[in-house]
Amino acid sequence: MARAARRRRHRRRDRRVASAAGLSVHKVIATSRSGRWQGRLDAVPPIAWLALQAAALWTHWRWAAARVGDGSDDPLGVVALAALLWAVLRLAPALRGQPRLGWLATALGLSIAATVATFIAAPLIGALLAALALATGLRAFMPAGRASLPFAGLAVLALPLVSSLQFYAGYPLRVLTAQLSTWGLQLAGVAAARSGSAMTVEGRLIVVDAPCSGVQMVWMAYFCACAVAAFGDMSDRRFIAKLPWIGLIVLSGNVLRNSVLVLLEARHAAPSDAVHQGIGLVALALVCAAVVAVVRGGRDARA
Repeated sequence: MARAARRRRHRRRDRRVASAAGLSVHKVIATSRSGRWQGRLDAVPPIAWLALQAAALWTHWRWAAARVGDGSDDPLGVVALAALLWAVLRLAPALRGQPRLGWLATALGLSIAATVATFIAAPLIGALLAALALATGLRAFMPAGRASLPFAGLAVLALPLVSSLQFYAGYPLRVLTAQLSTWGLQLAGVAAARSGSAMTVEGRLIVVDAPCSGVQMVWMAYFCACAVAAFGDMSDRRFIAKLPWIGLIVLSGNVLRNSVLVLLEARHAAPSDAVHQGIGLVALALVCAAVVAVVRGGRDARA
């Protein structure tokens, strides 16, 4: 009995010593200089690190603001920027305290590339790299399973892109729209032929102009897709699977709008600006509604 009592006392004493030793080690770690700095860094919220990265890339944002301010581009990017900020603030409470080092290194590399591009590339290229760097930095802090591509899409769409897209992609899109409209009218029994970006419909020559290229419709459709996915609960794989359908919806909507306008102009006097804009707005609304329906259809499914 006495021997058993001594063993119990020894075990209690050993536990007290071990507990005191652990407490002292904890205090050394917490009160050392490196420990204090580590604690301070861990206490900084992820949103503050993202704000610091955005501030480091301020040159590109200044260029984008100047391009919109002087009328060189449509201010559509302001809408995408507002949606992006809202989505990030909404996600802020769920951001990880410890970032993924691989994505963090990628964000650093893209930030350096954006800075170098300031001196050797067109401003839009540098701004694109900066937007992707910021989106990658956000990806490093995002919780597992959340789609990051919609946030990257909003970051890119926030840039002044429409004029550049119209310059580089406008004519090919006009030719494609004219050709598909020609085939559609021919199937409907209307005499139609295409030459370049112009159409001859029932003997009348009609030019498919820049607004009918569909560039702005493309921007609006992909903005709706990115915004719905960013505010929803969707994986990147599901989002990527939706993108081809969005492209098909945009192309179909633009061809339908162009075919209606061309047929009206061929059979009657040129439609008034109000009619032209009204048909365009109806087509845009239908396209955006279809895009939202397609994206929302799989937002709760995770791949």
